[in-house]
Amino acid sequence: MNKGYAVYCDADPYFYDAPYRTVPRAGAGRSQYAAASSPVPAGWQRNESGDWLALRPVDAELPDQGWKIHVSACLDNAETVLERVWRHCVASGTAFKFVPSRYLLHQRNAKYADRAGSGKFITVYPADEARFEQLADELSALLSGEPGPHILSDLRLGGGPVHVRYGGFTRRNCYDAEGELRPAVTGPDGVLVPDLRGPVFRVPDWVSVPAFLRPHLDARSAVTVAGLPYTIKSALHFSNGGGVYLASDSRTGKRVVLKEARPHAGLAADGADAVSRLHRERRALESLSGLDCTPEVLDHLTVGEHHFLVLEYIDGKPLNTFFARRHPLIEAAPGERRLAEYTSWALDVHARVERAVEQVHGRGVVFNDLHLFNIMLREDDGVVLLDFEAAHRIDEQGRQTVANPGFVAPSDRRGVAVDRYALACLRLALFLPLTSLLALDRRKAAHLADVVADQFPVDRAFLDAAVEEITADAAGPPAVRGTPAVRGTPAVRGTPEPLVPVPPGDWPRSRESMAAAIHASATPSRTDRLFPGDIAQFGAAGGGLSFGHGAAGVLYALAESGAERGADEEQWLLERTKQPPAGMPLGFHDGLAGIAWTLDYLGHRDRALDLTDLLLDQPFEHLAPDLHGGTAGLGLALDSLAATTGEATLRSAALRCAELTARGTPAGNEGSARLRAGLLHGAAGSALLFLRLYECTRDAALLDLARDALRRDLARCVRGASGALQVDEGWRTMPYLGAGSVGIGMVLDDYLAHRDDDEFARARNEIVAAAQAMFYAQPGLYRGVSGMVLYLGRTTATAPGTGPEAVRRQLDALSWHAMSYRGRLAFPGEQMMRLSMDLSTGTAGCLLAVASVLGDRPAGLPFLPPLPNRAAAPDSAPPGVVMKEQNPLPHEGKMS
Repeated sequence: MNKGYAVYCDADPYFYDAPYRTVPRAGAGRSQYAAASSPVPAGWQRNESGDWLALRPVDAELPDQGWKIHVSACLDNAETVLERVWRHCVASGTAFKFVPSRYLLHQRNAKYADRAGSGKFITVYPADEARFEQLADELSALLSGEPGPHILSDLRLGGGPVHVRYGGFTRRNCYDAEGELRPAVTGPDGVLVPDLRGPVFRVPDWVSVPAFLRPHLDARSAVTVAGLPYTIKSALHFSNGGGVYLASDSRTGKRVVLKEARPHAGLAADGADAVSRLHRERRALESLSGLDCTPEVLDHLTVGEHHFLVLEYIDGKPLNTFFARRHPLIEAAPGERRLAEYTSWALDVHARVERAVEQVHGRGVVFNDLHLFNIMLREDDGVVLLDFEAAHRIDEQGRQTVANPGFVAPSDRRGVAVDRYALACLRLALFLPLTSLLALDRRKAAHLADVVADQFPVDRAFLDAAVEEITADAAGPPAVRGTPAVRGTPAVRGTPEPLVPVPPGDWPRSRESMAAAIHASATPSRTDRLFPGDIAQFGAAGGGLSFGHGAAGVLYALAESGAERGADEEQWLLERTKQPPAGMPLGFHDGLAGIAWTLDYLGHRDRALDLTDLLLDQPFEHLAPDLHGGTAGLGLALDSLAATTGEATLRSAALRCAELTARGTPAGNEGSARLRAGLLHGAAGSALLFLRLYECTRDAALLDLARDALRRDLARCVRGASGALQVDEGWRTMPYLGAGSVGIGMVLDDYLAHRDDDEFARARNEIVAAAQAMFYAQPGLYRGVSGMVLYLGRTTATAPGTGPEAVRRQLDALSWHAMSYRGRLAFPGEQMMRLSMDLSTGTAGCLLAVASVLGDRPAGLPFLPPLPNRAAAPDSAPPGVVMKEQNPLPHEGKMS
């Protein structure tokens, strides 16, 4: 789970949206600081950008980079700190920016906020180094004694809230060694390099630290854990509030766990910081001492400002890790015995957890944060509950302030009712871990229970009890036993629409329903995005326009699937691309190349060529060699545009991209090995470019380059116990279309159409097995079930597990994730906490995948069109399904 998604959930109940668009809830008090609405001083200009409000003198000239000052603050003193810094900066003519509301400051300091940016409340921009020293001294004196969290990326000046770091003043970007777009600074050679903003203070090699900062560096270095009677062995977990470490007691050699808490940081919903919660956990665990289901407190101490709790080490593993190890639905065809064995184990685990919670309640404590990650299974199968920082006394009746998205209780639950709700979620999650969807509609529980009952030999009463607990007090009566899996209950609160309006496999009704949901979600009045999608829309300039997560990909999926196109929606993209956002990436999935290609595909050639001219004016040498944002994607787009427009310069540029792609890692990053594999970020994307160019030129050297690239990605793969080939990421294996083995398999199919290769043929059959699991955690195209549907419908492999039955099974599994938006079929995005309409993670990608196997004309991804002689279209279908031809031709205008 990526906890960074949680902050994007507050602004809208159905879609991810930027935190600064959140409207404070009624009764939350005045969130906006008075300074945010103060008149702009004469001779100054004001600019709002994301979470920041910036002011600077109109005639101010600032460098692109240098030493800057950050000021932190707590929720209680932020207003007065801002007032004093405002007055000082305006009086001295110094540019500055600040977080304009209490809500946004809370989110920046929250438990799972970005550790590198946490605590930053005000940024002050000195005009030069001499002014930097003067301002640092003045602000330190002005704010002496004010509390504020330590900004981990900065050097703290004394014990106050003033911090400093060297970095960029203006937003410039470059690509790092992994092909990710990052903020940049200019090196001594004039080349942009990443402006590293990690949770540790660092200075670029070519920058000298001013002499006045030396005492502060020395003070920082003097605070260590060397004097502790514990030796830290490794970090188990980090949050914005501190770390959790495996350690040993240097006096006894016994293993222990150290929990660290930073003051004023890691805020919970009630404003309690990490230190407050650590003491809360200590008090709770001390009252539970002696129970075999909770760890013992061994010690507590303070080093500098950091507080530590020393806990008993539990020899076991978190319950969530057992899903990948034991769950039968990760297999292709688990037998009845396998399903029965797992069911017996899961019921036993739940009973043990339930008894543990009862023991905790018996001591007068509410756990308040029960979920799969906080339940430890000992080697002897005993259950231990972990992480009591949200616990409270039963008689306090407090609300939940820290929670896992899949187990967060409704706001009306208090006390033991919070734990009962979590236990009900656990009943479902042990069999089908999709309970994060309950945040969208609690009555999804009835649908999940139906699926579980269909797949496992579990007593229906066990599931019905969970559904009744989860749906109690929801709009309308609790869902009841026997609710059909495709009928369901409302997804939009207070309305009677069915939970799954139409099964994905019921074509063309599902196409019309998904398309209607996409159109209904459009926000043409916004300039940053048209269709709601992943949080990546807000991560780079123009993210809401892009192919991967923005309007271009959605419009492509609508047209490619044969759904109703929206002329007004295409016009929105045309308007936004008259002058593309400054700093927009160049790549296919993240930037200009993908938009240009899509506009040409949609028939808007003039605008496509305008954007292509912008592309050709940019240097490509600094780009990664991948398909997502690098030279492989650019080359494919330019070559395709050359074919449709007849522009020879575009073909030459495509060949130049191929040269750069063959070269590999960009100049300056030669020391970093290729860290990723797969279609989007690995060598498979490079191989795809070489293959498409080979088909145009018949240059066998390009086919050799494709072979070598595929071998590099296959070298990153491992075989599982079932023989399935998956990408090895070190701590997990990945089967998916975007970053897993199935994406490699797509390109292997195209390679083997041109040249026989026994190694590749074997690998392709083993990749087919990776697409045979009965359960994937998400529905999306690049990281979920939809990618498996598209792959199985396209592959020319003949291994067991291909064909109509395999496609139909994955279409049925896709319905497990299905939700409703305004009565239309829609799907959740990454992390499953909100719906998404984009191509990479959401409904548009699901639409494209279903169209690829059920559409009335061939549908596919750009540069990966349907292959001939497919045998995967279902041979039987429900009423209304239009069967596809078995030997489709590539779609007109696409590379074949």
